[in-house]
Amino acid sequence: MAKLLEVEGLRTHFLTSVGVVKAVDGISYEVGEGETVAVVGESGCGKSVGALSILRLIPDPPGKIMGGRIRFNGRDLLTLDEEEIRRVRGREIGMIFQEPMTSLNPVLTIGLQLTETVRQHMGVSQEAAEARAIELLGMVGISEPQRRLRQYPHHFSGGMRQRVMIALALSCGPKLIIADEPTTALDVTIQAQILELMKDLTRRLGVALIIITHNLGVVARYADRVNVMYAGRIVESGTARQIYHSPSHPYTLALLRSVPRMDQPRKAKLVPVEGQPPDLMRLDAGCAFRPRCTFAVAQCGDAAPALAPVAEGHHSACWEKARLTEFRRMAS
Repeated sequence: MAKLLEVEGLRTHFLTSVGVVKAVDGISYEVGEGETVAVVGESGCGKSVGALSILRLIPDPPGKIMGGRIRFNGRDLLTLDEEEIRRVRGREIGMIFQEPMTSLNPVLTIGLQLTETVRQHMGVSQEAAEARAIELLGMVGISEPQRRLRQYPHHFSGGMRQRVMIALALSCGPKLIIADEPTTALDVTIQAQILELMKDLTRRLGVALIIITHNLGVVARYADRVNVMYAGRIVESGTARQIYHSPSHPYTLALLRSVPRMDQPRKAKLVPVEGQPPDLMRLDAGCAFRPRCTFAVAQCGDAAPALAPVAEGHHSACWEKARLTEFRRMAS
């Protein structure tokens, strides 16, 4: 599979009056053509900041990309000027933002928002842009698309707005779509519909997808590969099967144990992830997860472990490799 996106050593910090927040602290991963890669972790772990950094949408100030490389289709996006990166946004990389209820402009019609993007990036006439907008709305399952073009976002339910956001992301035929918590604020039934729609469209059109989520059920069903993030770093990466069947980091294990399972007795208690995420302004040299980790040893406080292979295509950042068997036994 050809590499489409390569993120190498990406660091994004926020320079505030009370200190430096290391929101993303040296993450590296790849996305192949047509592949679905999930980024998983608790709120505040750096998932969204890492995704926004790809499109250089970090507000400056206070945010700043401090280092690393983001190679997309052979170009380093961090070296492009403002006009060049604007041509990449929407045209080559689409974005589905986190909140469908507020991501659309409330004072512009759906048609105007769709056709503006198409005309801006593809240089077509208004008639051709409207025809494309009608095609897109039909593609994402919105009935009577021609009439819907004249309506405003408040005429649409949350699920329908998210379908419009998917249509916007697909409007210019991008090679990669970044979906940041695409089912936030939607009920469970609508979540399933939106996820199935995204899965079907990306596979049918051959579009690669980065899906950012804290929902491990989404990961199991839709992702090819998974990156687990904690405190601005990737602590485990591998295929979805490897992550679920052979978790090799205590944080991944803790996340899996906190999820309800159908094969467990009804009265079985969930095991919460004890403690709170760390303050990203006060990280020391050790492993950030050790205050919450039941497997921590003295070495964990000396230095943060780097990602190291535990199997082909499977990496974990943990000093206690010898206890992987115990991790897996507890997860089963």
